[in-house]
Amino acid sequence: MPLQKLKKAFSNPAWIAFTWFGFTAGVSLLATPIKFSAETITRAIALDVGAITFAALNKVELAALIILLVVVRVSGRSARWLAICGALALIVIAQSVWLLPELTQRTAMVISGIEPPASYLHAAYSTLELTKLAILLFAGFMALMEDTRQ
Repeated sequence: MPLQKLKKAFSNPAWIAFTWFGFTAGVSLLATPIKFSAETITRAIALDVGAITFAALNKVELAALIILLVVVRVSGRSARWLAICGALALIVIAQSVWLLPELTQRTAMVISGIEPPASYLHAAYSTLELTKLAILLFAGFMALMEDTRQ
């Protein structure tokens, strides 16, 4: 019986949605703002550490997306789940192939002493990050509600 409960728990996408939410919120909403408030860290160092942190976060998020897709597929969830996974995939891909490379390039400019021109890239990244977090929370609670109805 405990093995059956464990199987059911892991076939519910809520666990990956909430785990993904947790590590993304921890990096994006907690660690990053705190790093920039430290008085002894220069802007260039904070940006350099941030670039490395967000590159690592992005890899972990790609893995989380793959795990979520597998769990959704194996569990036979509804088409609504494909839309959720599709939205998350679009966000992660946009961050991976467009925003992070551009922001990393801007970080390199600051580290080398060049002040880059004003840009909307951080606002775009932040907007996508908050949207992703909202989708993950919605998905996690939706998965829990779906399982309580069964």
